[in-house]
Amino acid sequence: MAEDRRGQRPSRGGAGAGRAGGSGGRGDDSRGGSRSSGGRSSSSSDSRGRGGRDDAPRGKGGAARSGGYQGGKKQAGAQDRPHRDRRDDKVRTVDQAVYDGPDLPEDITGAELDRGVRAQLKGLPEKLAARVARHLAAAGMLIDEDPEKAYQHTLAARARASRIAVVREAAGEAAYAAGHYAEALSELRAAKRMNGATDYLPIMADCHRALGNPEQAIKLAKSPSVANFASEAKAEMTLVEAGARRDMGQIDAALRTLELAPLTSKSRSSWVVRLRYAYADALEAAGRESDALAWFHRTHAIDSDEITDAAARADLLERRQS
Repeated sequence: MAEDRRGQRPSRGGAGAGRAGGSGGRGDDSRGGSRSSGGRSSSSSDSRGRGGRDDAPRGKGGAARSGGYQGGKKQAGAQDRPHRDRRDDKVRTVDQAVYDGPDLPEDITGAELDRGVRAQLKGLPEKLAARVARHLAAAGMLIDEDPEKAYQHTLAARARASRIAVVREAAGEAAYAAGHYAEALSELRAAKRMNGATDYLPIMADCHRALGNPEQAIKLAKSPSVANFASEAKAEMTLVEAGARRDMGQIDAALRTLELAPLTSKSRSSWVVRLRYAYADALEAAGRESDALAWFHRTHAIDSDEITDAAARADLLERRQS
C-alpha cells in the first residue's frame, strides 16, 4: 500500500500470470505480506487495448483525404495526400505501444504457465494463444522484481484476449503489485464477473483501503463467502479488515477483529506470523506496550523466514521500557 502496512497486505494468490513454472510461487515480502503469484492485464474496451484481436490496432485518421474526390471528380488543385489527425496518430501510437508490450525474452515460451492457465487460452487461435501465454509467463517472472514491467506485459495480453478471465485476473494482480489500485480493482471485478471466483476479495478490499475507502473494504470483509474461505484466505481478509478499522481510527475494533483470528494456532505458516505481527502492532498503537512486547516475541518465535521485523520491534520496546 502507499504506507508501510506490515503484516496487513493480502497475498496475491489467484490463478493469474504468476503461476509460471519456476517463478510462480513467491516468497513473503519484506513488509510481512506473503506474496505468491500475479500477473496483469486490463479492461476489454479500454482505449489502450484491442481485446481478442490477432492483428495490431489501426489508427482512425489514415483514410480521409483533404481536398480529395467529390462525386467521383477530383477538385482543382487538390493534392492526393492523406489527411492525418495528429491526435489520432498519438492515440494510435499509445495503443500500439501497449499492444506490443515489452520485449519478450526468447527463453520464455508460455509453457512455464500452470496447465490450468494454459487451458483457459485454448479457445484462442494458436498463434494468439502462444503470444498471450508468453506475456503472462513474463509477467509472472517479473512481478516481484519489476512489477511495473509485469503490468505492461499483462496489458499486452489483455489487449489481445480481454474476454479471458485468467488474463483479467493476471492484470489485476499485477496492477496491485505495482500500486495501480484503481486498475487492480477494475480488473479483478471483471475477472469475478467472468468466473464467479471469490478468491480476489481480500485484494479487492485492500485496494479499497489504498483508495481511501475503508468502509468498502469492511463491507467486502463481511461478504458471506468469506465464511467458506480456507484458513489462509480468512487470515488475509482479517488483516485487511483490521487495517481498515485502523484507517478509520477504530483501534479497539481492529484489536477485536484480530482477536477473533487463530492467533495461537500451532501452525508456523506465514499467515499466522502476519496475524500475530498485526496484533502486536495494533497493541502498541493502543498503548498496551507490555502486551505488544509479548506478541512481538511470539511472532518472532515462529518467524523462521524473517518475513517481519518482530525481533527489532521487540528490542525497541524493551529498550523503551528499561
